[in-house]
Amino acid sequence: MRYAALITVFLLIQPTNAAVTPEIDPRASLSVVQQWIYNYRAKPDYVHVPAAVRVLFHAQSFKEPENSGIYLGFIAGAIGSNPAKAEQLVNSFFPIRPEDEWVIVRAIAYSGLPDWRNLLRRIAPRMPGRKVMIDSYLAGALPTLTDIPLENTKPGMLDKLRGVFTKNPFAKDDKKLQMTLTFAGNQDLLDTLWGYYFATGSHLPIQRIMSMLPWSKSRDTVDKLTVGSMARYTLASYAVRDAGLREYLRSELARQPAPIKAPLGEVIEAADTVQLSAVRKDALAAVEELKAKGSDARRNLDFWGQVGVGAVALGCVSAAALGQVAVGIPCVIGGSASQGLLSFWEKQQQ
Repeated sequence: MRYAALITVFLLIQPTNAAVTPEIDPRASLSVVQQWIYNYRAKPDYVHVPAAVRVLFHAQSFKEPENSGIYLGFIAGAIGSNPAKAEQLVNSFFPIRPEDEWVIVRAIAYSGLPDWRNLLRRIAPRMPGRKVMIDSYLAGALPTLTDIPLENTKPGMLDKLRGVFTKNPFAKDDKKLQMTLTFAGNQDLLDTLWGYYFATGSHLPIQRIMSMLPWSKSRDTVDKLTVGSMARYTLASYAVRDAGLREYLRSELARQPAPIKAPLGEVIEAADTVQLSAVRKDALAAVEELKAKGSDARRNLDFWGQVGVGAVALGCVSAAALGQVAVGIPCVIGGSASQGLLSFWEKQQQ
């Protein structure tokens, strides 16, 4: 799984001046646009958004959708920030290459506009090749950014056991491609929230990012640990450079529940003292621990497996009931998902 953190990292290390938002020449380089996007919320420059977006398209920034969350979120936020001029702004993006039209469809759906569906209907004739995607959003088959759940709802123990004992063990197991969007399973959505924040300065995406912080303490799945660690690190990194964000996080500390309060306190302390390396090292240690020992659920199963033959049978039933969370982590952690996280931290040290 590739992670869009490379874009985030570039934005993090850019020397910025929040009081200055340079104008955008349509022929500007991608690096100029990246710095402009980061500074945008301090001094919104709505008139130059079309030029900035054209640079993004020209630079093929959306060639790999999983690596373009920052830009998608920024466009969505720009569209939603001025409802009266939203349609005019969207029309200014055209003409667009057919392979990039999905960006406009999703940005409108993610914009948060109360009337986003009608805007999408009016724009639809300009993108006939994206009819299936457009119809899916209009019908609610694809979720808006605010409707994407943090994670899939987990079935209860009785539901799990019922599935184990009612399933035909000799039947062919045709696994369906998992298409459900969740923040726990799609790391690029974290970047999308940051892009939306850059465009609007709204604290709604920050609230969503804070809700992922407990995952930085998770030892259940590599996806949740990765996203939670990224949420904690990016909050601390941006808060170092953004006094307003730092003050907002501090104001939220007292009202947050305990699972969020503990990692949020770490974020604030790291930002106040500019000790980001501690956050990075903790995340690396958590990954190494998960690689070495597996998930908490897997460790429990290993214990039962050592008790005796009878307990092994019980362990097998438990494994089947718990599914891949219990038995799949040691294989998954060795793959590309862990490499994405490690690559992110390595980039931070350069």
